[in-house]
Amino acid sequence: MMFIRKIAFTYLKTSLQLTSVFSPQKAAQRALTLFCTPRRDFRRPAPSAIITQAEPLSCRINHLIIRGYRWNHPSPKKILIAHGFESAARNFEGYVQPLMKMGYEIVAFDAPGHDRSEGSEIHLPLYVQSLQHIVNQYGPFHAYLGHSLGGLAVTHLAEILPQDLTSKIVLIAPATETTTAINRFFSLLRLNEKVKAEFERLAKERNGVAPEFYSVRRAVTHIQSQILWLHDILDDVTPYSDAEKVKNDQLPHIQFVISSGLGHSRIYRNQQTIEHVVQFLR
Repeated sequence: MMFIRKIAFTYLKTSLQLTSVFSPQKAAQRALTLFCTPRRDFRRPAPSAIITQAEPLSCRINHLIIRGYRWNHPSPKKILIAHGFESAARNFEGYVQPLMKMGYEIVAFDAPGHDRSEGSEIHLPLYVQSLQHIVNQYGPFHAYLGHSLGGLAVTHLAEILPQDLTSKIVLIAPATETTTAINRFFSLLRLNEKVKAEFERLAKERNGVAPEFYSVRRAVTHIQSQILWLHDILDDVTPYSDAEKVKNDQLPHIQFVISSGLGHSRIYRNQQTIEHVVQFLR
């Protein structure tokens, strides 16, 4: 499977590079679509016992049905979990039992274009809109947990929700700066600056704001909730260098836990990470 994906990516990269020679605009449009399209593996593993015990949920967002899970309903406290790009809600099952023991009701959805939800693309405004719809239908929530793109989405959701000093937010390896993701994407594809400029213009035209607006560092300055931020210095997807800038801002409502060796994905499954989260949410 990895070999097939590598061949497919090489073909896409070569095709985009050729297109960029004749039409930077077309190459940028194709690149934007690719940037927003998660790879999907429909060979899902059999659901675990924790997943089978969940109450299945669904709601409609922009003509798409997104599907999720709920545990321990009803409970006086609620937490909403948002997964990252090319991930799934089921990947956070390790948090369910510890949070239930603390009296939390847990809600987790697959983002559009991911796992059991409909759609083929995901971008931040759509993710935030989905989370806001979930809050309206299944909230209010007392806590939020987001990993990677989910962390970026959670901060932008919190920025527009009524401020609540009692709510708590957990960010695990959040996609701190969208511009960093774009730069990494273009470096990987080896596309020129003309295509990149057109890409950013198209993104701004679609979303109404420039890509640099989608920034955890910017958003957290408008959030009053207490925040626990966990990041690994060897994260090669959402680099620690971006998180370090926020850490150096020394915002009083953000507590950092920095690890080494867990990378981008193992960090949220790590038992010590789960323990940090549980302790913070008590």
